[in-house]
Amino acid sequence: MKKIWLISALCMVACLIVACSNNTTSKKENDSSSSSNSDGPFEMSVMLNLHTPEVPQDKLEKLLEEKTNTELEIQWVPDGNYEERVNTAFSTNTLPDAFLVKTEQFVQFKDAIRDGQFWEIGPYLEEFENLSKLRESTLENSKVDGGLYSLYMGRPLSRSGLIYRKDWADNLGIETPKTIDEFYEMLRAFTEDDPDGNGKNDTIGLTDRGNLGTFVTVFSWMGGPNRWGEQDGKLLPEFMFPVYKEAMDFFKDLHSNGYMNKDAQVTSKTDQQEMMKNGTAGAYIGSMQDVHGIYQDAKVINPDVSFDVHNYIEGANGEFGLRSIPGYGSLIMFPKSAITSEEELKEVLKFFDYLMTKEGANLLIWGQEGEHYEVVDGRADVIDQDKFDVEIKPYTAFEIGEPMTNGRYESYYDYEPAAKATELYKDNDNYVVNDLSVGLDSETYIKNAGTLDQIIEDATYQYIQGQTDEAGFDAAIEKWKEAGGEEVIKEYNEQWSK
Repeated sequence: MKKIWLISALCMVACLIVACSNNTTSKKENDSSSSSNSDGPFEMSVMLNLHTPEVPQDKLEKLLEEKTNTELEIQWVPDGNYEERVNTAFSTNTLPDAFLVKTEQFVQFKDAIRDGQFWEIGPYLEEFENLSKLRESTLENSKVDGGLYSLYMGRPLSRSGLIYRKDWADNLGIETPKTIDEFYEMLRAFTEDDPDGNGKNDTIGLTDRGNLGTFVTVFSWMGGPNRWGEQDGKLLPEFMFPVYKEAMDFFKDLHSNGYMNKDAQVTSKTDQQEMMKNGTAGAYIGSMQDVHGIYQDAKVINPDVSFDVHNYIEGANGEFGLRSIPGYGSLIMFPKSAITSEEELKEVLKFFDYLMTKEGANLLIWGQEGEHYEVVDGRADVIDQDKFDVEIKPYTAFEIGEPMTNGRYESYYDYEPAAKATELYKDNDNYVVNDLSVGLDSETYIKNAGTLDQIIEDATYQYIQGQTDEAGFDAAIEKWKEAGGEEVIKEYNEQWSK
């Protein structure tokens, strides 16, 4: 009897659990249905990285909620801990409806995407007037196996160019360099011909820092591929192309002659820019918009200082190219663990569609006109920087698209070279060289990227500094192959051939 009673009791408990579960499921479905179909706000959770010391005031959040009939729950995570938090949320199945993923972390989610854990949003974009305007080439670069699983935060394809001391060039009668030989002559003259007229040998031509960024930009000017290029129908890494050694020889010459800082490998970006500000160096290669900050500090030291920016320098072959990024800085993804129905997904996409309108994009990036910014010559000029930083700036992580697709105002600069830089970004689009490995996967590279990249970076600097020769660099390539590089080439080419 006791056994029968126990079985009966267990059955009753099981029935109660099922009933409760059904009631909970039914309630969740009803709540979901009502949130999507009623006039009440749609509840939506988001996780974003925070680049400011404190969580922003919620004024803009409330404005966005009002404009979109949405109730937002934003999880702000300090940028330094962001990738770890995303990984934790993913592993514990607690991701929000939408979350930002950084470019370098995106590759980690490809297996989960293929496993069906994220929504493919490509088929839905045409249903939304504004999302359908996103740049096709950038969408292609963010696809996985031909499917689109994210919305992108747009970035210029290339910001790279030359910032140089215009007053030094004028003093020496040097025109803006248009070729690699003219650029070399500028660096020589800035070092040897007393460009500041103080009678001292205390200047150098080029300031560089330790990430090969300057090197690869000049390498692209000289005709080099962007990370991976095609040769005889096969994909190869950039350092296996002859022009890579030509670029190394160019920098070895600069280094040995003292036309650049000899400690570039251990120089930080801050120190690199400081050399431009304090009058030590006359040329800087990087984001051309950096000219604004460099000038603001430099004029305090020397009120007569003047700079200019330039983007077009031909290689010896008479052509010009620039390394391109995929066109995005980060991505927004939509996990199925949080969004459980197609109906909910469309509500979430509807919110982001508003952010792609001119009104929504300007509200998100600039705030309220008259309070946070004013329009000057068709551009946005921040009225109160402190107020803007507290109330608006953190939300820029939310941006979808770019000015050419979402219609928002670009920044106003009263400093002419900074305004010129913005226009040169657009001109760069005409000359960009794409990374042919974008969209391809290599498990070997994912596992060994740090080691493989370091082998080539070290060998490149050793060559430039005269610590190794061509045979030594070739030996480094063989070391790279043995450390997994040969497999990377194989894995990329297997996909490339398809």
